[in-house]
Amino acid sequence: MSPSRRRGILIGGALLVVVVVVAGFFLLNGGGSAPEAATAPTEVESPGALDPKSAITEYLQDLSENNPDAAARLTDDAAASAVALRNTRNALNPSSVTAKLTVLQPAPAGAKQTGGTFTLSWALKPGKTWAYDVPFQLAQASGKWLVHWAPSLLHPSLEAGQRLVISTAVQDTTAVTDRDGKPLLVSGPGGVRPVEGNPAPLLRSALTGQVTAAKGGGFAVDRVDAAGKSVETLFGKASDGAKPLVASLSLAAQNAAQAAVDGYQGSAMLLALDTGSGDILAVAQNAAAGDAPKALNGLYEPGSAFKIATAVAAVQQSGLNAASPVDCPGVATIGTRTVKNEGFELGATTLQTAFAKSCNTTFGQLALGLPADGLKKAADELGLNADYEIPGLNTELGKVEPAASKDEQVEDGFGQGRIQVSALGGAVMAATVASGKAITPKLWHDVETTVVKSYSPPPSSVLGEVRKLMHAVVTGGTARGAAAAGNVFGKTGTAQFGDGSDATGWFVGYRDHVAFAVVLEKSNDSGPAVALATKFLKAL
Repeated sequence: MSPSRRRGILIGGALLVVVVVVAGFFLLNGGGSAPEAATAPTEVESPGALDPKSAITEYLQDLSENNPDAAARLTDDAAASAVALRNTRNALNPSSVTAKLTVLQPAPAGAKQTGGTFTLSWALKPGKTWAYDVPFQLAQASGKWLVHWAPSLLHPSLEAGQRLVISTAVQDTTAVTDRDGKPLLVSGPGGVRPVEGNPAPLLRSALTGQVTAAKGGGFAVDRVDAAGKSVETLFGKASDGAKPLVASLSLAAQNAAQAAVDGYQGSAMLLALDTGSGDILAVAQNAAAGDAPKALNGLYEPGSAFKIATAVAAVQQSGLNAASPVDCPGVATIGTRTVKNEGFELGATTLQTAFAKSCNTTFGQLALGLPADGLKKAADELGLNADYEIPGLNTELGKVEPAASKDEQVEDGFGQGRIQVSALGGAVMAATVASGKAITPKLWHDVETTVVKSYSPPPSSVLGEVRKLMHAVVTGGTARGAAAAGNVFGKTGTAQFGDGSDATGWFVGYRDHVAFAVVLEKSNDSGPAVALATKFLKAL
């Protein structure tokens, strides 16, 4: 991802980033092991400012700079204010906030309280700036001045248990549909929320943020109670119903993917793409995988799943085909590296059989015979080094560079060097093989994906040979279980990491127009990934 792209995501993906920061806040403040007792008392500086003006001006500056933790430390309830400030900014999703002091009442000598007003201005979307005056109180504690925290610091009308939300419709109406017109998000007086069942929880912030950012239609800020019922419209006007946005997701595929990962006990993620349109059909993770969208940007060693790229290089650059003779010893010294298979040897065989059985010794030798940038070239042609800006998402497909040494080149040949790929990257790679064209993944039918770095696929003659290899994996190789789901093409992978005691399990492939990638952290085997993908495909 380019530096300029990272800056764009900090804005466009603000909702997602805020959610991650909130999680981090609770982790950092949620306890842990007790510190060792100090040998002498340590004086801890009390929070706040030395004078009233510094307290309120610093608070307003931190508020304007989107630094809720710093602002909260200048209040008399840091925990509550940090969460409320962050959640409000998350809900309103402004492009900027301006907070300026207007009146500060002088504090008489010896007084421990004073107050005043400030102006709070939210740039919510083009042509919609919301500004109002906010009264505040300051109090002195332990020699420092603090802003007295109350919900009314966010808006004078806001009471305990209430919050601010964006509303685009005066009554519940569909805000986002899937590619088939089935509702995903509903907008109403209580703001934007998912339909029953909360499909695509990993994408909720991205979907909601696009509704807020969309041009046209109604747009209002509502004050709602704890149940989400509108108490008052404070700014703007909701419409009687705007045309819903259309997401690329398939509700059927999303539900099937979520059910598949939820049925696995370890950390699991699954991403599916439409091989024709590039539509992101499903993005699913289970609870063990956490809330961070690792399926979209988590990079892992792909193991033998990367043999798809090595096969492309061998066919295109070394002139091999599926029937070409190769050797598959159980153990081989390749360069200075000793390479082993997982307890088998095939001897003299064909490229198709070596691929289907996942022979490391074969593919290590093939990699060594390539130019230094041979594997990178193949990875480029499969989209693993491509770069996209998908509105609301932070994505990484992979990172494949020329090997720094011959030993590393051997290891890269079976995905155990410095190669890194995400589930999204794995699905793009499979979709490229299936379709024979460059894939531009997209989350929206209404908003375009920006192509930061494009790619050109391998020639069709090369992909024709690679498809034979991937089909053999399912018909008689390491993914035979997937044959129960129909005419599936794929490649398994098991990638050791760290000290080698754990390994990530992969299964990357496609069936008809659906390309997929399954990644299981610490599964130590690709078998469960095959079973999970099979469950997903059978449910479609």
